[in-house]
Amino acid sequence: MRRPLINVKQDIKLDTKITTASRTKVESGVMLDKRLRQKRSKAYIEAVTQLDAGGITTTQSKKEELLNAIKNEFPDLEPYQYPLGIIAKCYLGHPFEVHTLDISLDIIRHYKQGESLPNQMDRGRSLALHPSYEFIEIFSDTLRAVGKSGNVSVIKG
Repeated sequence: MRRPLINVKQDIKLDTKITTASRTKVESGVMLDKRLRQKRSKAYIEAVTQLDAGGITTTQSKKEELLNAIKNEFPDLEPYQYPLGIIAKCYLGHPFEVHTLDISLDIIRHYKQGESLPNQMDRGRSLALHPSYEFIEIFSDTLRAVGKSGNVSVIKG
């Protein structure tokens, strides 16, 4: 093969478009577990911790902001892979202890001390009260405790 004597600059075009086919979706198993162990963003943590700022009730716009924060935090997940709910310590004062968020965003509720929680949320109550965690993400098989820095601790079972 002949080589040019003069250095000829070749135009190399890289395809920088991201297509949906090239975007990796997290399916399940080890990949999903690894993805859910990743550090949470500051924007996501702030959005979730703002639930107390709305008082006992939360407006529709706040719910939409929170849903967008969740979607932005987990862009590579399908909605069925999101947490079933989130539970956190409530700072509204006595008699409220914790508040929960059903991930469908239909239910944002503050619970009094000793009041029972719905749908597997009770599993995360004591962790939500722990000062090391901002909130607890409830999944069907695990609890994921999120600290102020965004680090995630996983509790199986």
